[in-house]
Amino acid sequence: MPNLTIDGKTYTVEEGKRLVLAIEEQGINIGHRCGGNARCTTCRVVFESGEPNTMTAAEYDKLFERELLGKARLSCQITCDQDMSLSPMMTLESEGWSDTGPEPEETVTPDSVWYPLEELK
Repeated sequence: MPNLTIDGKTYTVEEGKRLVLAIEEQGINIGHRCGGNARCTTCRVVFESGEPNTMTAAEYDKLFERELLGKARLSCQITCDQDMSLSPMMTLESEGWSDTGPEPEETVTPDSVWYPLEELK
């Protein structure tokens, strides 16, 4: 089972778990204002280590559109299949939202096909 380190605190998470849900299960109120569909970027994280070398087309398109490509990743488009160390960029507490957004599905949506990063550039 992979280790997920969030802001210096390490947790063991279920293999294949959607990252946005794994973060939330640790009591961190990460944003997912679009319901985890790669439309809003409120679930973005910055990796310290263990950044996946693949990306969905939906994540690439949204990060490119928002000029965040190479600066952040969308936790709604990543699964926990390796050890990762990261920091969430937007939380309920940091943004002052009344809630984090609709509950994301268990599986990555809308496109659960991952491409090597070099193919998307």
